[in-house]
Amino acid sequence: MPVPSDRRLRFGVVAAVVILAAVTTPIALGRKKNKAAGTMDEQKQAVHSLNRLAFGPRPGDVNRVVQMGVENWIDQQLHPEKIDDSALQSRLEPLHTLGMNTREIVENFPNNQMIKQVAEGKAPLPRDPVRRAIYEAQIQRLEDKQDRKLEAGKDDAGAGTDENAKMTNVAYQRRREAAQAVNIQLQELLDLPPADRAQEILKLSPEERRVVANRAKGPKADALMQGMNGKQKETIMALNNPEQVVVDELMQAKLLRAVYSERQLDAVMTDFWFNHFNVFINKGADRFLVTSYERDVIRPHVLGKFEDLLVATAQSPAMLFYLDNWLSVGPNSEAGLGIPPHPRNTNGRGHRPGPTNRPAGKKKQASGLNENYGRELMELHTLSVNGGYSQKEVTEVAKVFTGWTIERPNQGGGFHFEPRMHEPGDKTVLGHRIKENGEKEGLEVLRLLARNPKTARFISMKLATRFVSDDPPAALVDRMTQTFLKKDGDIREVLRTMFKSPEFWSPDAYRAKVKTPLEFVVSAARASSAQIDDARALVGALNNMGMMPYSMMPPTGYSMKAQTWVNSSALLARMNFALGLASGKMRNVAVDATQLAKGATDGQQALAKLEDSLLSGDISRQTHETISKQLEDPKIAQRRLDDPARPANVGAILGLILGSPEFQRR
Repeated sequence: MPVPSDRRLRFGVVAAVVILAAVTTPIALGRKKNKAAGTMDEQKQAVHSLNRLAFGPRPGDVNRVVQMGVENWIDQQLHPEKIDDSALQSRLEPLHTLGMNTREIVENFPNNQMIKQVAEGKAPLPRDPVRRAIYEAQIQRLEDKQDRKLEAGKDDAGAGTDENAKMTNVAYQRRREAAQAVNIQLQELLDLPPADRAQEILKLSPEERRVVANRAKGPKADALMQGMNGKQKETIMALNNPEQVVVDELMQAKLLRAVYSERQLDAVMTDFWFNHFNVFINKGADRFLVTSYERDVIRPHVLGKFEDLLVATAQSPAMLFYLDNWLSVGPNSEAGLGIPPHPRNTNGRGHRPGPTNRPAGKKKQASGLNENYGRELMELHTLSVNGGYSQKEVTEVAKVFTGWTIERPNQGGGFHFEPRMHEPGDKTVLGHRIKENGEKEGLEVLRLLARNPKTARFISMKLATRFVSDDPPAALVDRMTQTFLKKDGDIREVLRTMFKSPEFWSPDAYRAKVKTPLEFVVSAARASSAQIDDARALVGALNNMGMMPYSMMPPTGYSMKAQTWVNSSALLARMNFALGLASGKMRNVAVDATQLAKGATDGQQALAKLEDSLLSGDISRQTHETISKQLEDPKIAQRRLDDPARPANVGAILGLILGSPEFQRR
């Protein structure tokens, strides 16, 4: 039974007080004790593994890991290629953009640059009727925007006149009548079978299609797309905003992978490395470049050699665009000196290189040396902020990477080295002379940085922070660093060293890490066996908590530490999310709380079953008593004076446990 919004807020405040008192301090877990001081019993090891290597346990996972053997399960997770993940793939199949290359994404879900080209007659409309409908709707939107600007100019010119007032009233009445007509049209569409509905929408005029798509939001959009296949749904959404379809599907896929993938460590490490090599999805071309960046650059390398991952990110169009290196021109290069390219000096790709290699539709941009990537490469990607390099070396590294650019980024082009943009001459980096060698200079610097002991320690420290503690033991970081150097940056071996360490298995590490919003939302969905038909509501919840996927603007990425995420408003948002999820308030996300507490005949029994299911019985007396007291509230007990046996609101109990201090920690 849903929890009324006013009651949900009250429950949230009560539980948030408990959370604030306990979430950042050690929790005295009761009921199940360790067999001996300084050790974890087998069940706790399984819980610990699922909370650290995975996004938390699902019902039954702890027993499965115990039966399999914790060590065997960890070894399996370290080799994700051996794990069948076909069930996840079936959930991802409707999200067609995930399998498209960047050029296909741009062509099927055009950005403003592509729309302007077609609108200005510089490119033809697609022949495919579905793609054509998307382009026509966006061209209509562009023309409407231009018309509104013209009208606004006329209004300003004739402000205060009777004639202007009449024109404004006429325009208002026209929009009102159009909105009424669209509402009628929308209802007529909803009365049709799904397949016919999609066909009828394509038969509408471009303006009608765009207006219908724009008006169909929230529940209306769900109703309009009810029963349609993935392709049809994408088309309807693209009529309103094609670029947003790409972003939405990528964000949904991140949540679906984290919740449903059997390759949990792979999903965790993909998130870790994306954060480490952060790219902001809302910066121009990165709205369609990030799909390939995560799929083709990050995910294949998460357990491989760090140097390979470093090179892949350096040559990624998403990174080159995000940190502006694609525009970086050596001051003494041919392009920097303004020397025109020789007519025969082409790169074999059908266009002249150098300054002409710009986003289509943009004016020539001022060129010069850009140090963004050089600085972040050393400060955030490798050596760390205390890596011992100077500003001069930042400049030298920036010169090394001049010419590392993108072939027409707004049309989905890939990495390209442009000799005319590259700074000539030798460079010196960390005391090493980098001889003039074109593109290979960059590869030499990346190898130098990847194998530096300071890089080994920095990466080891970050991994230990994610998996062990916000302030990891120095001895553990030392051992991981030695493995990194000895194994040439083999990430799998560094992780193996950590997972075999006594520090990882210390009782002090058990439920000692506060979950980030992503970890909290995903673990709640997993623990409650949520059935997700559309993950956008979960993405919205992350946005409310300040951790929208792929949306961290600075290159630092999202923090892994508790201090960033623990404050009263953030924790109250978590509690309200937990209660909303458990009580069926999340659109297209279903949770059957009664199934999780199957067999319980009253609130206390339901509470005991859910504590065991969600927390393996690891709950403090304070939390247990606080929630138990809430069971006396009639809105949870669902009890009337004349009906004392009425069953408890299990959804509310589930929500309170999901919002508890113990569940907030991993």
